[in-house]
Amino acid sequence: MTPSPPLGHENQDAEMSESSPLRPLSASQERKLIDYIDEQFLEITRGYKKRNHPPTTLPTLTSYLGTMHPLLTVIMLIQPIYPQASLRTMLLLRLTNESLTSIIGYEPTSQELPTLLRFLDELDRGWLTVLHAQAWDAEMLTGVDIVVPVDSAFTTKPSPVSQTDRTRLRSILSIGTERLEEWLEDIPVNGAVDLPSALDTLGIKKYFDDIFSRTLTELGEIN
Repeated sequence: MTPSPPLGHENQDAEMSESSPLRPLSASQERKLIDYIDEQFLEITRGYKKRNHPPTTLPTLTSYLGTMHPLLTVIMLIQPIYPQASLRTMLLLRLTNESLTSIIGYEPTSQELPTLLRFLDELDRGWLTVLHAQAWDAEMLTGVDIVVPVDSAFTTKPSPVSQTDRTRLRSILSIGTERLEEWLEDIPVNGAVDLPSALDTLGIKKYFDDIFSRTLTELGEIN
């Protein structure tokens, strides 16, 4: 079982449980949700572009992740049923790509690594939930099975992630983690001669070795 990073997560996944089924969003509700999320992405992008030009709302990696995290939660709470499941996948792909691209735009510091680890761990848990076509428990940070009533008037059957989206996710994670490793090589750690020794010194090497391990295992990238 993948260990959780320090500062905030339980050291093992919560047991899956069932939750009550929800009706699909109406067309109007879905449009409002998309508009809200698009606006949040735009605000974050504006702040990120001005990160080195005070006054700015996102001057540090911690502030960036703190702003991105609520958006991650909103996206994960979209139900994995037709037709919203594909929307959740699309938005989470966008968030994953933008996050991994933006993180390396900040100066790496050892003080901010625990915050980064927590964010990446939750994103990994989120993707495992999406790939399992489950709903999201925002408190336990795990997926829960949805109930499909036999007499439901709505199409509430869980909707799986398409092969195209799985391929895109695999590509985003491969490129993103490679760039993340290169970025971490610049982190200043006394006595460290390379990245592995630096992470060992900080006591977090195991956690970085396991970044997105749940998702990559589900995608068949890790045996």
